[in-house]
Amino acid sequence: MPTCNEEAIIARSLQRLLAITENPEGIEIIVSDASSDKTPDILSSFPVTVCHSAKGRATQMNCGARLAGGEILYFLHADSLPPGTFVEDIRSAAATGKKAGCFRMSFDDDHPLMSLFGWFTQFPLLICRGGDQSLFIDKTLFNSIGGFDESKLIMEDYDIITRIERIERFHILETEVTTSARKYHRNGIIPLQLSFGTIHLMYALGFDQEAIIRYYRENIA
Repeated sequence: MPTCNEEAIIARSLQRLLAITENPEGIEIIVSDASSDKTPDILSSFPVTVCHSAKGRATQMNCGARLAGGEILYFLHADSLPPGTFVEDIRSAAATGKKAGCFRMSFDDDHPLMSLFGWFTQFPLLICRGGDQSLFIDKTLFNSIGGFDESKLIMEDYDIITRIERIERFHILETEVTTSARKYHRNGIIPLQLSFGTIHLMYALGFDQEAIIRYYRENIA
């Protein structure tokens, strides 16, 4: 779980995650932190492994992956909650030969447009993917493709899925991750979705990272 200045939500996120993973064996929770607020102090009160990393989701997730001892890696954003059965879902998928994939997604907001955006995540289209859906991947596969590309400060999730799909099928499991709609609340549903669409287009057209990041910072709070 990559975190950066999440003091407002990290305690609740970890409480919910620990409640889900209370009984399953062989689970380790690793938080890769790059915070300058009180997040590290809050993390110290939870039974999780913390690695301190430079800022950037790709860098942070690679840091956490290097500490993981298991054969399956699962990457989850701090403001997302996996389904209660996620451990069993991932293990069942792995047992049937699925080496990488994600869950469908819903938002913690029942606005019709938010429900529509979540509905689209069931389809196997790259434009419908995103890090908020979380990612499970066989550790050997992850290492063989070089993990996350740390030069990608944005769109690192799309990049790794593209590289996975060159050698393995990417699977969408039927259960749902619930993710926060906080960015939509701050920016407005339609304006934010238009901004995301522009970022997708810029990425597809080959804009460099600096241009995409500059657009993000100028248009998304």
